[in-house]
Amino acid sequence: MSMGRTIEKWPMTVAGGRDRMEIDVLCAGLATCDLVYEVGHHPGEDEKCFASSLLLCGGGPAANAAVAVARLGGVAAFTGYLANDLFGRMHFEELVSEGVITSLIARNDPDVQAAGRVFSPLSSILVKPGGKRTVITHKGATPIIEPGQIDFSNLSPRTMLFDGHQPALSGFLAARARTKNIATILDAGSVSEGTASLARVCTHLVASEKFARDFSGQKDPRAALDHLGRIAPVAVITLGDAGLIYRDSRSGGGACIELPAFSVQALDTTGAGDIFHGAFALRIARGEELSRALRYASAAAALGCTKMGARPAIPSAAEVEALLRRRAAGPPAGSPGPSAWPIP
Repeated sequence: MSMGRTIEKWPMTVAGGRDRMEIDVLCAGLATCDLVYEVGHHPGEDEKCFASSLLLCGGGPAANAAVAVARLGGVAAFTGYLANDLFGRMHFEELVSEGVITSLIARNDPDVQAAGRVFSPLSSILVKPGGKRTVITHKGATPIIEPGQIDFSNLSPRTMLFDGHQPALSGFLAARARTKNIATILDAGSVSEGTASLARVCTHLVASEKFARDFSGQKDPRAALDHLGRIAPVAVITLGDAGLIYRDSRSGGGACIELPAFSVQALDTTGAGDIFHGAFALRIARGEELSRALRYASAAAALGCTKMGARPAIPSAAEVEALLRRRAAGPPAGSPGPSAWPIP
């Protein structure tokens, strides 16, 4: 499967810096710019429609996760590719403003950009009533970053997070993490060359229901979890508003455990998974017990569904803690119960 052109095709630059970087989470993978359109319905064939709102912001699973780590109080670095075009510059500046370490991002040289040969990945997202969305991503000639292109020798992460979009780089980092006993988390949204290979080497495999079904060949989520649990020490399958199931085989048990979702009035679900993975990676980096880390990540992801756009919807640590306190206190008098108690 072709993943794009190799990085040697065009000269690249990486921001320098030799100071030792001790961080919570290194996020490796895709950075895009998102054009988010709010529409009343999904347009049919040959139909023209108008959006009631438009939002331009940074996106991409690993890049969103890095911003989530930073907003939740952690130290995050992103490694991946951004062109020196308009969208790449906007996204790079946005990551800087969020406090994400950007010195590990590969960028094409300005003279190559002037020739119009490469562009930053761009996603167009249609958000429909109820928060459901359709995503179209153009990666174009996004280069494959090879391990030797970026110097990680001064990096000391507590956790690494991969989304599968830079498989050569991520495989190198995962192998390095194993030698240093660093937890590695895979955001497995769909089956690809990158996610399929990384699923077998990461310590924490966090899969969408689609990935779990397609990768395992099992339609039943519990059967799929059993399959994933034989590959990774910790396996998680997220099930949207049905919550998640997980299995931890490190202690010799490995039973399937359910965790319900936080019920919300969803406006846009675009970045919920990215927020979940970033929050989860941060709590693992901080040494939190697995079930508590998953609950924290679930709360963060739920809050992320209540605003338009993946990036603007990423909550702060204070917002997540407030939601967890409200749920611990129980639902208000006369409410139908925690499972149906929406976030105000």
